[in-house]
Amino acid sequence: MLPAPDPEARADDLQMAFMATPATVREGLARMLTMAPLCHLSEDRRATAELVLAEVLNNVVEHAYADQAGPVLVSIGQTPQGLCCTVTDRGKAMPGGTVPEGRCPDPLERALEDLPEGGFGWHLIHSLTAELRYARVDDSNRLQFILS
Repeated sequence: MLPAPDPEARADDLQMAFMATPATVREGLARMLTMAPLCHLSEDRRATAELVLAEVLNNVVEHAYADQAGPVLVSIGQTPQGLCCTVTDRGKAMPGGTVPEGRCPDPLERALEDLPEGGFGWHLIHSLTAELRYARVDDSNRLQFILS
């Protein structure tokens, strides 16, 4: 069962629900980029939105559902601050009930070959968004952020 529509969404907001798998995330993200409000962004802002949404949705696939398909709802709407994006899923809660810090390792602290592979997604998400908030409500995760 897919998550319920975002109760705060307006009629002109983009709302897309799908089962979170690697293939459907790619397909859903490609479709979202052709729809308002994302299709009206400049090329740079659309690329930033694509990067952030891809990181968030891939985290849902890899961590919230731990490689089993599960429902996800993406809501995106225009606000005076920028695009308000909400991603809701019914997977595992975030560890500690909070968004990971997303600290980028200092390359001066380690040799290039000793830097970890992966783990930079939350650093990107923190760097490219504003008002990043997470809540676990009943059996759902709700991640909300602003793309300015």
